[in-house]
Amino acid sequence: MPSPYAEGRRAVVIHEDDVGMTHGANLAFRELSARGVVSCGSVMAPCPWFPEVLAMAAVAPSLDLGVHLTLNAEKTPVKWRPLTAPPKSAGLTDENGYFWQDVGSVRRHAHPEAVEAELRAQIDAAIAGGIDVTHLDAHCGAAMSREFLPIYRRLGEDYDLPVVLTRRFAGGNPRAPGEPELSPAILEAAEAAGAAGEPVFDLFFETPWDRTAPAEGVYREALASTPEGLSFFAFHFNAPGDFEVVEPEFARYRTDEYALFSSGKIEPMLAELGIELIGMRELRNKRRALRKAEATTQ
Repeated sequence: MPSPYAEGRRAVVIHEDDVGMTHGANLAFRELSARGVVSCGSVMAPCPWFPEVLAMAAVAPSLDLGVHLTLNAEKTPVKWRPLTAPPKSAGLTDENGYFWQDVGSVRRHAHPEAVEAELRAQIDAAIAGGIDVTHLDAHCGAAMSREFLPIYRRLGEDYDLPVVLTRRFAGGNPRAPGEPELSPAILEAAEAAGAAGEPVFDLFFETPWDRTAPAEGVYREALASTPEGLSFFAFHFNAPGDFEVVEPEFARYRTDEYALFSSGKIEPMLAELGIELIGMRELRNKRRALRKAEATTQ
């Protein structure tokens, strides 16, 4: 059955992850949203540049922003802490009081009750700051780990927001041979969400962190591969000037994305490929309208 959200289109969300992590990420999001080549993004409330995002959203309330639910701080020279200031016994923090560096440590140590309290605090901070929150997604996939997946979905229900779930994953970090792209738990959650009338993505494509070929050809090929239905492209745009200090080895992947999408080459590419860009606000509003119509018929 065709998705009521795609309505027969090749509907693509071009999303900026990690808004609020750096000033360069914020500049890129503001510029590329204004150009119309980025349809939405999600903000990391515990990060140092979150206040700048609140100021941006106050000036431009049409910005399509969700919350990038954050449970880890993977960068070595730049760290962030939980908003809830949890005790060490909650398992959310390392020996220095910062979020754990890797998702595996979060899964081993964090108590689900503390995770839920922290994620609610992040959503509440965005709402209190004036952001018209359009969706929820998960930084590094931590909030979608098997241990916390019920919390992730419950937050969507409680805040009446779509949560990003997908049936297929591409791009991203290289995987060992035989390792699944998506865990069985995520696939089961995606099917259950789709059956319940939630928007579920047919393809989730993440920044290809192992890219060696020129960016334009790689991104064109990725966009050309989008199926009919809903696709979600999770990119990590960053204007030059700061991420080179945060992560010198990998900064080019972010700044290359920004350079390509600010070059004027993406708009004709999308038109040529017959791709319709949509934002998460459209999906949120459609989801709410469908639920309201369903409630009136019961």
